[in-house]
Parts: sequence; C-alpha cells; structure tokens
Amino acid sequence: MVRRCPDGMRYLLIRDGHRNWGFPKGHLHDGEGPEDAARREIAEETGLDDLALHDGLGRIDWYFRFRGDLIHKFCHFFLFSSDAGDATPQGEEGISACVWLPFDEAEVRLTHENARRVLQAARVLVAGGVLDPSGPV
Repeated sequence: MVRRCPDGMRYLLIRDGHRNWGFPKGHLHDGEGPEDAARREIAEETGLDDLALHDGLGRIDWYFRFRGDLIHKFCHFFLFSSDAGDATPQGEEGISACVWLPFDEAEVRLTHENARRVLQAARVLVAGGVLDPSGPV
C-alpha cells in the first residue's frame, strides 16, 4: 500500500497479533485469485476500500513447524494505492496498528527481511512512475 502525501510517498504497515510489522495478508477464499484476496485482506485489516491496483510485487515464502509438521506457506503481494481514508486496525484479527511511513522508516520498522524486499520492489515501481502523476497529493 502506498499513498502520495504532500511531503512525499508513504507506505502502509500493520502490526499483527505477534507484534510483527509487515503488510496485510491472509488466506485465499474458495475461487478467489491472489489479487482479489489481497484487495479483500487490505480492506479487512485496514478498513481502506478505495484501492487502486498497480502491479505485482512478487511472492515470499517461509517455513515453520506446527504440531511437529513442517509447513510451507507463501504469499503474493501487489502494489495498491489509496488516496483517501484513515487506516483502522482490525482488532478482532489481532491487528493492533496501521501506520503510513516514508520508505526509510518503513524499511527499518519491518520485522522480516522478506517483507523488506517487497517494500523495495514497491519503491522501484513508484520511482518508475507506476502511480498516476495527476493523482491527489
């Protein structure tokens, strides 16, 4: 998530139920594609629903153990922008904060390195002019 502000671009981070800083993400519903799931999860976890999709940001994957089983998870990320509205954390899902930060602050705050790579990919797209230059400031 990115937003053009009068003093520069801001990237949206959330703090999840494990107190990690990252991006909205979740599970696919039956028949739902990754882009639609990303749009739905952002809306659910932040309350923002005026979302414009710009491009894909790649996929991250990770492994963890649950009840003795090795689990492999992956998540597709997309660059969305939102020009209006306040981001509100979805408390019932454990989201405790939503913050819009400049790139340098967001990069430092992110908990996981793979999320930093997603943020860096977003910055490249933004620098390349993927957002409508006539959009709101």
